[in-house]
Amino acid sequence: MWKYMIGMMLIFTGYSGLVNASPHIITLTQTACQFLEAEHKDYQFNAKNSDACKTINAKTQKERLFKAKVLTLSVGDYIFRIHNRDVPYDLGFWLRGQGFGRLTLPSVSGGGIHQGERKDYAITLKKGAYYYSCPLNPTLDYTLIVK
Repeated sequence: MWKYMIGMMLIFTGYSGLVNASPHIITLTQTACQFLEAEHKDYQFNAKNSDACKTINAKTQKERLFKAKVLTLSVGDYIFRIHNRDVPYDLGFWLRGQGFGRLTLPSVSGGGIHQGERKDYAITLKKGAYYYSCPLNPTLDYTLIVK
């Protein structure tokens, strides 16, 4: 009986390592007023502060969102690795649910990403529709869908 129980424990332990896979890493790069991976080009906006991005986005948001890539992921554990490529002021990241999902879906946020630096944000994503953006480097609200 003991041999059977020990054998079952070993089998369970072996399989549990497969279930607890490492988180997937999603790298996103910020430049002034945009995330490069979501848009089809680097617009090379000239923004020395967040107010400049607000003005740029007011003029270009509709066209850029229409063309923006929707990021589609599976349910699971993720690390969003955010890179401040060349923005001369501190950036951040904010991932949250859309609509009512903002109350029910997981969220992650933070700041302090200096020019040339990267910062990781860990989250377990559930099925639903999300937005991601940077409020400090005002970007568009890009769409992320989790299936």
